[in-house]
Amino acid sequence: MGTWNKPPKKSPWEKGTPPPDIDELLNNLQNKFKIGLPKKGGLTFIIIVAVVVWLATGVFIVDPEEQGVIKRFGEVTNVVGPGPHYHLPSPIETVQIAPVTAVRRLEIGFRTIQIGPPAKYRRVLKESLMLTGDENIIDVQFIVQYRISDLENYLYSLTNPDETVKSAAESAMREVIGDTTVTEALTVGKGVIEDTTARLLQQTMNSYKGGIKIENVKLQDVHPPDEVKEAFKDVVSAREDREKMINDAEGYRNNLVPKARGEAAQVINNAKAYAKEKILVATGETERFNMVYEEYIKAKDITRERILLETMASVLPKVNKVIADKDLGGNVLPFLPLNQQLNQLNK
Repeated sequence: MGTWNKPPKKSPWEKGTPPPDIDELLNNLQNKFKIGLPKKGGLTFIIIVAVVVWLATGVFIVDPEEQGVIKRFGEVTNVVGPGPHYHLPSPIETVQIAPVTAVRRLEIGFRTIQIGPPAKYRRVLKESLMLTGDENIIDVQFIVQYRISDLENYLYSLTNPDETVKSAAESAMREVIGDTTVTEALTVGKGVIEDTTARLLQQTMNSYKGGIKIENVKLQDVHPPDEVKEAFKDVVSAREDREKMINDAEGYRNNLVPKARGEAAQVINNAKAYAKEKILVATGETERFNMVYEEYIKAKDITRERILLETMASVLPKVNKVIADKDLGGNVLPFLPLNQQLNQLNK
């Protein structure tokens, strides 16, 4: 990206009408007013008109995305924002206007030949080949985006701002790559490389007082040299497969562990409910027994007879039985249905 050409100041005469020729204007005015005017007075009038026109050349307009720097005899006196402004005409004061909101883009390690589509690029190996921390060579192509934060410093602190930013960015990237392994640079470390490079580059620009704000550093392409590219691709592919298997295992675990925890919580809750139920039943039976015991103390015979009857009422319906009158007992042969009793026991 070449050096930005600083545009000249804007004047009201830039709306499509060329500025008037001073000599022609003076001649026309002299011819128009020479009749009826003394010769000395006409010359004075012409001089006044010339001075007014000269003063009018100091009017200029700054667009919304621009700022202007006013210099008086080469020394900066003011920086103005968007809108109409005035400065003393040249050569007393001059103004230099530049866009400050536009984001500028620098390509390092490559150059765009054709925007496309399809886009075409040209590699610049002397900028892109770098040495990693584990002594491997990789090809790093990246872009830097920046904007003007201080127009005065940008115009007069740096001789060639684009070249300065490009050289500082290349130096910062080499420093960061030198502290990074080739595996990190090719896989998971790209975001860290971008952020660290942008931070180092901003620190450098601040030390230069260049009035530049680094917006971001973006890696376009990072790959090993062509001679070993295929081997590195195999390594990267294997690492990606490993990461995929790890992620699948993590997903299976994340699915299984909550399910197991849910089942365990269900078992625990069921056990707590069962325990509570048994405790309540035992407590109720205890209270019932105490109530019966209190009645037993008051009337032992009656209570004992009632308990016997209640017990027999609950037991007898469940067994086969034969009731014989005791008066007929002598004439009846006792018979025990052992087979039926054994079958009931087996059931």
